[in-house]
Amino acid sequence: MAFYQRLGLEFVLYGEGHHESTMDNGARLMIDSVAMIESFSTYEPSTGGRNVALGFACPSPADVDSTYAATAAAGAPVTEAPFNAPWGQRYATVFDPDGNPVDLYATLG
Repeated sequence: MAFYQRLGLEFVLYGEGHHESTMDNGARLMIDSVAMIESFSTYEPSTGGRNVALGFACPSPADVDSTYAATAAAGAPVTEAPFNAPWGQRYATVFDPDGNPVDLYATLG
């Protein structure tokens, strides 16, 4: 959760091991502990590729750079250093602790 909190999400704890962050549009990011998942389901860690793509809009191109730097400094693996993409955004990619790619972007002025 600390990874996503650095990206600006706020979480509420519901019960032991279940955290939720609700976005302005109503979408939710839910993070459960393995113990929580095992309490109601069979848990098997992923062994293949990921099927999740997450993106976080930053207020400005400079925020893409500073968020990328802060995330990397906190120990998150990084892949795409910030760059000016041909589609008109400042863009970067980091990985969350589970290896999911997380894009950071902002419209170029």
